[in-house]
Amino acid sequence: MEKINTSDIRNLFPSDDGNLQQRNLMLELMGQIVTGVDELKDPESVYLKGQKDRGPAFYSDIVNESRIPSTGQPLQDVNKELLKLLYAHPYHTKYFLTNILPMASIPGVLGMLAAFMVNGNNLWDVYGPAGAEAEVKVVSMMSKLVGYNASVSGGYTTWGGQGAIFTALRLAINKYSSAASKSGVPSHLYSFCSEAAHYSLYKSMEATGLGSDNLIKVKTNEDSSMNVSDLKEKMEKVIQSGGIPIFIVATTGTTDAMGIDNLEEITGMADLLAREFGISRPHIHADSALGGFFAFFNEYDFTLNPLSFHDEVLISLKEIQSRMRHLHLADSLCFDFQKLGQTPYSTSLFLVKNAEDLKLVDLDPDETPYVGHRGYGQYHTSYTLECSRMGSSISIYSALLAFGIEGYQRLLAQFVEVNIAFRRTLAREIPEAIIVNPNNPGIITLFRIYSDGQSGYGSELSGHQSYDQVDQTNQLNEILFEILGKGRGKMFFGDTKKHLYVPTSDGKRLALYATKLFVISPYTQLEHVEEIVGYLKAKVQETYTEYRLKHPGGILHEEVYR
Repeated sequence: MEKINTSDIRNLFPSDDGNLQQRNLMLELMGQIVTGVDELKDPESVYLKGQKDRGPAFYSDIVNESRIPSTGQPLQDVNKELLKLLYAHPYHTKYFLTNILPMASIPGVLGMLAAFMVNGNNLWDVYGPAGAEAEVKVVSMMSKLVGYNASVSGGYTTWGGQGAIFTALRLAINKYSSAASKSGVPSHLYSFCSEAAHYSLYKSMEATGLGSDNLIKVKTNEDSSMNVSDLKEKMEKVIQSGGIPIFIVATTGTTDAMGIDNLEEITGMADLLAREFGISRPHIHADSALGGFFAFFNEYDFTLNPLSFHDEVLISLKEIQSRMRHLHLADSLCFDFQKLGQTPYSTSLFLVKNAEDLKLVDLDPDETPYVGHRGYGQYHTSYTLECSRMGSSISIYSALLAFGIEGYQRLLAQFVEVNIAFRRTLAREIPEAIIVNPNNPGIITLFRIYSDGQSGYGSELSGHQSYDQVDQTNQLNEILFEILGKGRGKMFFGDTKKHLYVPTSDGKRLALYATKLFVISPYTQLEHVEEIVGYLKAKVQETYTEYRLKHPGGILHEEVYR
């Protein structure tokens, strides 16, 4: 590869005239990165090749050694340093089975590349016309998918599901008090979410000034969905105490168990309560960052089954769709395309049913002198928290065009099919590993190991075990977490310490620990399931052995240990 003369600073930039020489140099540099990553790949491992000793002094050593060079390095050498950063980095092979960290698809990457080439600020169409145009397109596309009226709805790309929840909460506050943005947030406003909801609402309560004490956690059902009766009871209690419920987050696809809150029941109950007490109905936000992508099946013909999905897959998809078809009832929702949309971080889309709501959090033109009150430009997103916005909508647009509805349907169905096969094989090969989200079809399986087979989970749910007994089983499962963690270079599983809060026989409540298998790589196929479960079986037995050494005379029964 030809060395680039960096003494001419223009050679560090793409050309301004499209000349062949600079284009070829840039393509060669991109090729160096792509080739370098390919050379690091190992399909039998979850980590890219290369050694990284991430010991206790790893980051402090970096701090001590890092210096800006006095003169710039050749770009080929810079690339070599960039590739070193990727040594031992997790990669999405067939054994990548943890959380919602998907592979960035080729169309997603190409969309980002197109955005980076013009580097527009998506705040205003004068500065970022490509991103603005793509944003209008994807807001319309996804609005129509979920059942919003695209001529009335609105939205924008933002910084993850957290950004969507934060804006939705800002809308809720300003719906109640138009003076809140200037005079401050009233202290008697309350938000509600389930115990299985993502912690982003907790952070938003802090950031808006409402305070986390004004966040009411609602009990969940066995399928990790919000208990609507408990929600009603807690909302009534707040109202009777002089508080005002302004915000409800309905999680339509929890990240631990794929629990889907029932939006139809939640909105119906909230409407009734508002009429009964003479208050405005709370703003309802569907946190559909993960599960919302199953809305791609909203118009699927489950009778004709044109994509020929197997019966078990069809049943699971239909059950998920039965709740996702109610997304249009929410006042706002979100799609994390960097999750099941298969685009790079960070590409989240916030949708609001009524675009007029965004005016509640918009700035006056005089407060944004750099943009917006000029005599030109029609797209100005001064209602966002960001003053600088990347054109991530272009990546989303690229993925939607390349996959299409059918492509997403095929991919999601594959994930569901692998998950079904995993559950079946796990039950057969490791009977002491009990699936603790059996009522949640989808792409996630949570399982928990016990000393005495299936009776453990049932007695936990019914409250027949003491706090210490549940805690001991949690400790057993935490050992499995640690053992799987040490071997995550081979297979990368997830885990959670917050699956279902169960009552205990001594009047307390405790969350259950569980190991998580998340089907997220397109390279995980049915033929890999037996090997994955075989690996788990060995690790489970290793867990029992280690627990026996740490807790002689503990809860393990001999027949399980053997």
